[in-house]
Parts: sequence; structure tokens; C-alpha cells
Amino acid sequence: MELWRYEREAMEEGCALICGCDEAGAGPLAGPVYAAAVILPLGADIPGLDDSKKLTEKKREALFPVIQERALAWSVALVDAAEIDRTDILSARMKAMQLAIDGLAKRPDFALIDGNRDRGRTAAIAVPHRCVVKGDSLSASIAAASILAKVSRDRYMVDMAAKYPEYRFDRHKGYGTKLHYELLAQHGPSPIHRKTFLKRVEEG
Repeated sequence: MELWRYEREAMEEGCALICGCDEAGAGPLAGPVYAAAVILPLGADIPGLDDSKKLTEKKREALFPVIQERALAWSVALVDAAEIDRTDILSARMKAMQLAIDGLAKRPDFALIDGNRDRGRTAAIAVPHRCVVKGDSLSASIAAASILAKVSRDRYMVDMAAKYPEYRFDRHKGYGTKLHYELLAQHGPSPIHRKTFLKRVEEG
């Protein structure tokens, strides 16, 4: 599949530096939402590059340093559970993506954003951009960002497993698995749980 179509189109319109941006962790009951922004040289050869969800954990971990090495610039950012609760998950996703873009060492002319949303109630993508539905499967830059965001978040949740071992965050990474719900029932929420997400669980 041609993974550079959207980057080429942006370049043909006069953009020189194009970043891909994606987030990880919109759905979990615990932990931050992470986002990454990546500017790749056009046509960079990164074997195995794909949507992070289609790759094994081992493959994502192997690609992580390769993407960092090949990228002209990369950045990872997060919005924590407390801020997700204060605002909403869509706003938190947009803020995390904009923070990642702002963190790039090189200022992009244009951003390719995964999904079909570019704003929430309290945050929006503030650079010239295009939303690409299923972008992590269609754009090399977004696929690279999806891997950096996913690996960074998973590593954070493994660190949290050491801090809060009773929740087994290393196993489920905060997602609403059967094990996670059982442990929540036993121990109640931890400081990194999203209280607004748990309300839905209680109401359901």
C-alpha cells in the first residue's frame, strides 16, 4: 500500500515539513492519553511500519528506536487522568496531539491528524492540518506517530504497575478487561483512574 500519498499531496501544495500525529489510550479506565507527532523524510524506508494496533508489542518496541532515528523530528506528549476528568476525553486527545506537535524540534508546515476530529470543547488542533480517517493505516507519518504514542503509554502503564501492583496495569494497560474490573471491585480506584470513566461503569 502507498503510505506516502497524503504526505506527497501536502508537499505538492507547497508544504515542506509534514508531521503525522496520533494518540493512544482514549478508551482505558486508567492512565493518561498519550500522543506523538513525527516528521519523516519523504519515502523513508522503515520495514514493517504499520498501524500500531496491527503490530505485536515486540514489533512495536523494535520499531520505536528506528522511527526515532529516521525521523527529522519526533515528540511525545500526554494529558493525565485528572485533566481528562476535568475536561473530557475528546478535548484531552486534541490537547495531547497539539502538545506533541508543539514539542517538535522542527516546526511543521502541515499536520496529518488521525481520525475525523480536530477539536473538542476546550482544545483544538491549531496548526494547518488535514484529518485522515484510519490514517494510522494510510499514512507513514501517522503510523510512526501511532507506534511512538502506543509504546510510550504502555511503558508508562508498566511503570504504574510497579507503583500500584494490586491493579496489574502491566497486564491490561488500564483497559477495561475482565481482570481489571475484578481488581477495581476489590480495591476501588487508584489515583490514576479516570473517575468520569468509572461513573459509566457504575451506572452501567
